[in-house]
Amino acid sequence: MLELLSPAGSVDALRAAVCNGADAVYLGVEDFNARHGAKNFKLDDLAENVRYCHVRGVQVHLTLNTLVSDRELPVAAKTIAAAAKAGIDAFIVQDLGMLELCRQIAPRVPLHASTQMSIHSLEGVREAAVLGVSRVVLARELPKEDIAFICRNSPVEIEVFVHGALCMCYSGQCYMSSVIGRRSGNRGQCAQPCRLPYGYDRFEEKYPLSLKDNCLVEYLRELERLGVASVKIEGRMKRAEYVATVTRIYRHAIDEGSVGEESLRALRAAFSRQGFTQGYYLGRRGGEMFGTRGSEKEDKALLQAARASYENAEAQRVPVDFYAIVARGQNVMLAVQDDAGHVCKTQGAPPQEAISRDLTQEELTQRLQKTGGTPYLCRTVRCVLDRGLSVSAAELNQLRREALMQLSAVRGRKDTAELGAYTEPQRFAGSKEPPKLTVSVLKTEQITPRMLKLKPAVLYVPLSEILAQQEFYRDLAAKQTLAAILPRVVWDDEMPALLSSLRTLPVLGIHRVLTGNLGQFSAAQSRGLEIAGDFGLNLYNSRAMQQMKHRGLISATASFEMTLPQLRDLSKPLPTELLIYGRLPLMLTENCLIRNRSGACACETGAAKLVDRIGEEFRLVRDCGTCRNVLLNGKKLYLLDKMDDLRKLGLWAVRLSFTTENPAEIDGVLAAWTGKARFDPGACTRGLYLRGVE
Repeated sequence: MLELLSPAGSVDALRAAVCNGADAVYLGVEDFNARHGAKNFKLDDLAENVRYCHVRGVQVHLTLNTLVSDRELPVAAKTIAAAAKAGIDAFIVQDLGMLELCRQIAPRVPLHASTQMSIHSLEGVREAAVLGVSRVVLARELPKEDIAFICRNSPVEIEVFVHGALCMCYSGQCYMSSVIGRRSGNRGQCAQPCRLPYGYDRFEEKYPLSLKDNCLVEYLRELERLGVASVKIEGRMKRAEYVATVTRIYRHAIDEGSVGEESLRALRAAFSRQGFTQGYYLGRRGGEMFGTRGSEKEDKALLQAARASYENAEAQRVPVDFYAIVARGQNVMLAVQDDAGHVCKTQGAPPQEAISRDLTQEELTQRLQKTGGTPYLCRTVRCVLDRGLSVSAAELNQLRREALMQLSAVRGRKDTAELGAYTEPQRFAGSKEPPKLTVSVLKTEQITPRMLKLKPAVLYVPLSEILAQQEFYRDLAAKQTLAAILPRVVWDDEMPALLSSLRTLPVLGIHRVLTGNLGQFSAAQSRGLEIAGDFGLNLYNSRAMQQMKHRGLISATASFEMTLPQLRDLSKPLPTELLIYGRLPLMLTENCLIRNRSGACACETGAAKLVDRIGEEFRLVRDCGTCRNVLLNGKKLYLLDKMDDLRKLGLWAVRLSFTTENPAEIDGVLAAWTGKARFDPGACTRGLYLRGVE
């Protein structure tokens, strides 16, 4: 049976989810969760809420799915320990350092890989399993064929989102909110710039980044057949009435295998953006997936019914069996048993001899079935009952209450948590030499003679460009260290082509790749290639760096959401580089914005752009030769004049990233690097290195 996992952004939402049939809920505490805007829970109150859920047979998953800095890790360790003591059933994590910390502090609590880890392939799932997770939440962009393939071959459980908001960008790869507004989605503070209006080439009141909400309520049985273990409803920012409505409808659909038009109308009334989409699941991308939130009138009757479902009555959801012995000359005995095998017993005074009417089995059953106001539903009553005896209704009611109270105590009891001690990771100071220069390009024609004369420590080139001009790169590899940039997203049906392409690299004299996703590690290593870690891995703390060293990386790119002081304090067990020039990648999208505009694939015609309300331009380029888009920042990152500060950070290298620049512009930047010419970047940004993120 599918697990139904519902959001709990508040105590009311938690009760709404439980009372309407959730098998599990996911919630956050004050810090370290990706929905800081939700009410969330106090750490001190967590145990009480976990107990409430456990008594009712509901698991509780704690979201710790944000990037965490080194200075925050000791506090995070205390949160992990407190949550484990409270009886949390699983941690949902994004940060690779947090994952390792959870294993150290609470080794018995299962770990779930958040969708923020951008896992979208079987190899990504396997990598996560090696790191210790027991469940992976897949990227929402995957079609059912890929979900099925992963489920058939996965060593761990698979969870998928089935209802709620869709991000335009692959989760964990969106930096738009942080770069333009200092509110990082990877830190739980997303300001949702994707819901704002934009235009192509000039501002228009259009919404090319605003996807409709996902709704797979009609495909639940199919998901179960595919092998999915858990289906997840998005919505920790939504109110409790929404949680109640959606959970109730999905519960019914799982149990009954169908959903009616009335239920679909209720889902739309609860929340929608001009309807719903199943586009990703069905493999149908395009303009019909997009929509915005309108100003529909609230359905007051729906909201009132939703509130009543968790405010006015206790949901009787835990089936129990009663066993009673009413025998002459001995105490009345009553026992209750749940499906988990818990048995609780109580006893009363010996029964009286009946004066006017014997206690019958039917009357005894009726008394024990009165479990209203409790989480329990009487399924059966079995009894041994001598004739001619009487037991008062009050005494039977009291025995029933005592037995159920004991059962609640047993079901809500926490096992003693096995906790490890917090230890600081080993410190590595990093390079004491001035940082070397590395360069990345998007196109072969961006490789200029001046660039080659500078002889960068590594020149990063998209794999697609190398394959398109193999003789050029064979000759270049004899003079210059090259690394192939891999796409950040490679679905399983694309993996055979990637493996074949990687086999070509050593023949050309190229022995290194740059990757920003766990799912490409195995492919590269199987071809004998070295792996350099890119920004997409979101390496934000020393523990994450250490994890990647153990996994075999030869270098790592630190997150560009960090500040210079954080970078200085970052332990550097790997040669560490930093992006210091270029248009920062804000989004990686499965929906091709260029195709959505023109109705045809026009990726090769040149870089398109989105324009926002204040005239800021965001260029669109292809991701390493794929039909996936990268939305680039309008302002170029520029830190070439801050080299004195950068030399103090222990970096191995600093990277110049060229995307939309022509050769003349590139040579201007390179001249500025050598100090032989002044470069005016125009409207530039220092990124987040000086101002940080929330």
